[in-house]
Amino acid sequence: MTGKTQTSNVTNKNDPKSINSRVFIGNLNTAIVKKVDIEAIFSKYGKIVGCSVHKGYAFVQYMSERHARAAVAGENARIIAGQPLGHTHYLRNFD
Repeated sequence: MTGKTQTSNVTNKNDPKSINSRVFIGNLNTAIVKKVDIEAIFSKYGKIVGCSVHKGYAFVQYMSERHARAAVAGENARIIAGQPLGHTHYLRNFD
């Protein structure tokens, strides 16, 4: 154990106040790329409070919308494990 605090697996999908600070990452090779890899890549944009990885995609929950926007701008179409990330975007609450 490195002593590093682990982030939650929860990305607040039901909290309308936090939806603007959540990033969707698509076209992810989850056979190779793990949660710790996503956290390492996306943590440079701000504090990650949650990260969930699913088959082919992931969500990263930031403390603020500003951090989510910066992550999308910086990582969209980045190549990870031989695949370009697709459809990386922050989620907006349209209500």
